[in-house]
Amino acid sequence: MARLNGKIAVVTGAGRGIGRATAKLFAAEGAKVAVLSRTAANVDRVVADIQEAGGTALGVVCDVSDAGQIKAAIDTVVSTYGGLDILVNVAFDPSVVQATVIGMSVEQLQRNFEMGPIAYLRTMQACHPHLKASGEGRVINFASLAGVLGMAPYAPYNMAKEAVRALTRSAAREWGADKITVNNILPVADTWGAGADAPPANNALGRHGSPEDDIAPVVLFLAGRDAQFLTGYSLTPDGGMIIDSAR
Repeated sequence: MARLNGKIAVVTGAGRGIGRATAKLFAAEGAKVAVLSRTAANVDRVVADIQEAGGTALGVVCDVSDAGQIKAAIDTVVSTYGGLDILVNVAFDPSVVQATVIGMSVEQLQRNFEMGPIAYLRTMQACHPHLKASGEGRVINFASLAGVLGMAPYAPYNMAKEAVRALTRSAAREWGADKITVNNILPVADTWGAGADAPPANNALGRHGSPEDDIAPVVLFLAGRDAQFLTGYSLTPDGGMIIDSAR
């Protein structure tokens, strides 16, 4: 339980779901973790959980659709911990993801891009010099199989998440010389919460993944030394929802 000893990690969208599970696992594996979310109560709760378990965490309230808040958040992390090794981009706005191609407004599409590839670009740009200085920088972006499959009615979400994958591939190509790996995660996970009506699982394993047991460990793999020769890739912990020769 020390695979990230000495590492400093930023996790956006860490107030709930997969982001929370990732932040807590990273801390359990020895990382100093910056917990970023726009909801202060969620930030405080995750930081308290990590500290109660003996880990090290810094809470930073940050709306990743705001460029100024992103810069301030990364500056705070670096000034507090002295550097940065790992960036995990999970944050998204789930309230605006559904629309048909015909019914979608430009404003709705723009919100998906602001919270997706634009926000991810900004965090990556802010973190890049520190990741480069690390010598073992890691960027892990959350895309979605919804974009790969063109799932309906998620047209704006699909477009934004596929742009995240293009951003990841471009950065992987450019930042390899800086010894920074950049990869995507495309998960299928139960993030609806207790009492919610989850859609039926239609993957090969017949269930939705657990953020704690099925998804966060894959993020940990990409953040650690075992994945040092893997970059520009879309990893799909989805229980076999996408099975094809292009993997």
